Amino acid sequence: MVRLKDIAAQAGVSVMTVSKALRDERDVSAATKSRIKLLAQQMGYVPDSSAQGLRTRTTKMFGLVISTITNPIFARVVYAIEERARELGYDVLLAHTQNLPSREEECIRRLLSRRVDGMFISPVYRMEQEARIYQELLNRQVPTILLGPPAPFCASFASVQIEEMVASYTATQHLIRLGHRRIAYLTGPIVAPWARERFEGYRRALREAGIEVDDRLVFDAGSTIEEGAKAGLEMMNERCDATAVQAVNDLVAIGCAETLLNQGLSIPDDISVVGFGNVLAAEHFRVPLTTVGQPKFRLGIAAVDAMLKLMRNERVDNRRMPAELIVRDSSAAASLPHSHSHAPEPLKLETTP
Repeated sequence: MVRLKDIAAQAGVSVMTVSKALRDERDVSAATKSRIKLLAQQMGYVPDSSAQGLRTRTTKMFGLVISTITNPIFARVVYAIEERARELGYDVLLAHTQNLPSREEECIRRLLSRRVDGMFISPVYRMEQEARIYQELLNRQVPTILLGPPAPFCASFASVQIEEMVASYTATQHLIRLGHRRIAYLTGPIVAPWARERFEGYRRALREAGIEVDDRLVFDAGSTIEEGAKAGLEMMNERCDATAVQAVNDLVAIGCAETLLNQGLSIPDDISVVGFGNVLAAEHFRVPLTTVGQPKFRLGIAAVDAMLKLMRNERVDNRRMPAELIVRDSSAAASLPHSHSHAPEPLKLETTP
C-alpha cells in the first residue's frame, strides 16, 4: 500500500507538503500540487477515508433506506441521489426494509454505526403515532430527509414528495372530461399517506364534477401487480358497470388491466384504465398506460440539495413537486355501461402449477 511518506520520498518533499497538496491547501504552489497529484496517481495512492473521517469528523457517506430496489419507483430516485452525492464526493450506503418496521430499525441502526453524515429514508408507514428509531434520529440530530410524505411518527423531519392529491385529481379529471361517470378506484395501503392523498384527489374531482362518490366503485388493492389483478377480478365479479378504472399506482393498474384483457374486455373500447407513477412497464404494457408521471430524478436531486442545507444548519421546508398527466392508449371516451354479461359465473384468476 502506497503511503504519504512514499510519495514524499519520491517527490523530494516533506510528508506535510504531500498532505497539503492532496488536500488543495493554499500554501502549496499550483506547480507542486500538480506534480504531487500526478505522482500519487502514478504510484496508485488511494486515500484512507477512515483516517480522513477521524480528522474531519465526517465519513463522506450518506445512508439511503428504501423498501426494495425492485420497486420501479425507486430506481430513478436512487440513481439521482447516487449521482448527485458522487459529484459532492460522497458515497451512498443502500439498505432495504422490505416494508417491515423491525427491519427498518435494523437498517437505520446499521447505518448509524457506520457514522453516515446524513440519512435519506422512505419510511415504513404504520398506524402508531411514534417510532423509537425516529426519535433516536431526532435526539442524535442526524440530518435526515424523508423520501415521501411525513406521517405522525416522522413528522419532525423534512421531506421531498410529489403533489399526490393534485396529481390524482388531475387523472380523475381526465377521465371525467372523456365522459366517464362511473370510475372505479383501486386503493393502496391504508397506512400510507401517499395512498390516502391519491384517493382524496379522486374523490375531490368527482365531488367537484357533481358525481356521487360510490363506495361500490372502490376496491381495496395494495401496491403490486398481483394485488391489482385480484382487485380487477373482484371488480368484474361485482358487476359495478364501471367505464373506467383509476389505480393507486402503475403496478396495480397493470395487474387489473391484465385481468380485464384476459376476460375478454377491450381497453380502452370497453373500459379505460389509468395508473400513477409512469414506471417503465407502463409505457410498454400491452395497451400503453395513461398515467401520472412522477419527476423521480428531480426528486432525488432535490433530496440531496435539501440534505446539504440541513448539514449547513439552514432551514429546510417540506417540498412538494408537481407531477404531469401522460395520456397514452389506455384511456378514451366513455362507452355505454356494460354488465360483463359474458361472465355470468364468478371469475377466478388462473394460476400456474
